[in-house]
Amino acid sequence: MQSQMLTFPSNDPATPVLDQLDRPLHDLRISVTDRCNFRCTYCMPKEVFGKDYQFLPRSAVLSFEEIERLARLFNAHGVQKFRLTGGEPLMRRGLETLIEMLTALPNVDIALTTNGSFPLERVQTLKQAGLKRITVSLDSLDNEIFMGMNDVTFPVARVLAWIEACSEAGFAPVKINMVVKRGVNEQSILPMARYFREKGHILRFIEYMDVGASNGWRMDDVVTAREIYELINQTMPIEPADPNYFGEVAERWRYTDGGGEIGIIASVTQAFCRTCTRARLSAEGKLFTCLFAIQGFDLRTMLREGATDEEIYTAIGKVWHRRADRYSEIRTGKTAQRPKIEMSYIGG
Repeated sequence: MQSQMLTFPSNDPATPVLDQLDRPLHDLRISVTDRCNFRCTYCMPKEVFGKDYQFLPRSAVLSFEEIERLARLFNAHGVQKFRLTGGEPLMRRGLETLIEMLTALPNVDIALTTNGSFPLERVQTLKQAGLKRITVSLDSLDNEIFMGMNDVTFPVARVLAWIEACSEAGFAPVKINMVVKRGVNEQSILPMARYFREKGHILRFIEYMDVGASNGWRMDDVVTAREIYELINQTMPIEPADPNYFGEVAERWRYTDGGGEIGIIASVTQAFCRTCTRARLSAEGKLFTCLFAIQGFDLRTMLREGATDEEIYTAIGKVWHRRADRYSEIRTGKTAQRPKIEMSYIGG
């Protein structure tokens, strides 16, 4: 399916739309579903998202055609990085079709974040559809710890097999995301670092974040970026590496012996709000300008009530231009308790 050309002047890449803190709009995280087959305790815990939880009805979720149309308009604003998220994006039937649609946009980089729990054959179909990069979530190599965290007794071995299948399919290096929570899996930091260093993949440690209200977040549960750095540096010396691009969320560190790199995402203790270039589109078509947002801007209604491309394009620009979000920079014990959208709804 070929994307239609815009009938109005697209934004000049030399002068991208800026928010109130002069941050350009560069990345769009697209949540294609609010459903997930895991019940990770830091994201979609069973006691909150149990069998009685009402997920979005199919009619409320954006169609692939609606997602492609919005992506085309974000692309006209200069967005070239699109990451498909959820929930678990591979639970969206026929996702490869959407990937094919998005790759028809000019100069785009399509990535996907998954829990790696699906048949290995999907790796090849994703590659054939035009997917460029895959990030896999894995919080421990210890089977008991990992199954406790995903809370559906899914084994580590199957995720590792998915990662290797991704590597063999040409997605290497695969990025691995590890959420670190004190008292739960901090003992897995070094084993994870050693394993993926040997495999040649990029492990990224993520401070446990206060996204949503269901995970019972406390600052005491956060293993800080500084602690992670010191633990690794003591046994496998690392040194700072330059970011790959403006707005990269992970602080890069390379092993001093040339044995690869790791990343540390420290949105709690070392906020990177001032370089944040990411917008988020929820599964039901709401535009969020911060992971810790309270509410989003309804684009689905505009789509379904006949708004023109130019009207939607203009609305996107206005929402971003009004943006002044910097939650992580101003986080306190009080602000951490304010209402927030759940991670499974807004996407990672």
